[in-house]
Amino acid sequence: MIQLTGVTVAVPVLNADGTEHTRTLLHDLDLSLTEPRIALIGANGSGKSTLLRLLNGLLTPSAGQVLVDGLDTRRRARQVRQRVGFVFTDPLSQLVMSTPLEDVELSLRRLITDRRARRARAMELLDARGLGHLAHQSIYDLSGGERQLVALTTVLAVEPRVVVADEPTTLLDLRNREAMRRAFAALPQQVIYSTHDLEVARDADRVLVIDDGRVVFDGHPEPAITHYRGRMT
Repeated sequence: MIQLTGVTVAVPVLNADGTEHTRTLLHDLDLSLTEPRIALIGANGSGKSTLLRLLNGLLTPSAGQVLVDGLDTRRRARQVRQRVGFVFTDPLSQLVMSTPLEDVELSLRRLITDRRARRARAMELLDARGLGHLAHQSIYDLSGGERQLVALTTVLAVEPRVVVADEPTTLLDLRNREAMRRAFAALPQQVIYSTHDLEVARDADRVLVIDDGRVVFDGHPEPAITHYRGRMT
């Protein structure tokens, strides 16, 4: 379970005259994230990505505490990241090797020390996602949807308990968006994701509406989306 208690995120911002002021990105959040599928919706700059980055220790709170299975992200970041995998909006932000096979192998390096066994397992994982035929292609020759599925495969390779995804369908066309929705729906892991696509938000069990660094609505998808539309108009 992921628990946020009194979480605030504040960052220094440089003024034009060279002085600094503090900008608060998230304000005093208290959340228990337990449902299998949780979506975050809100305008650009509302704090969605900041909140997601807290969940696996990519970012630590300025005040308060984030616990993952009882582990404090501030003190136990490595163990937290073994439990919580992160999928970025742009897969090229996390695909660092030349081919899908090499990227998945890289994820498996700590789990499987034998190189031959590691390569066989990486191929197995790509095959399971329907990506085996792309294993040796350049990452740059893949479509956006294929890259996003490879990025998801690299995250799932280490068998996290939770998958966090920051706008995973934003750069995708309709066909690839639907492929990602099916992939997420089939996962046994808890999935927590942000999205601007309200159809994708409807796939969740619970939707958080974020505005100006605060959770302004927390509930089932339809009333959450209605609330969000009302704020935006």
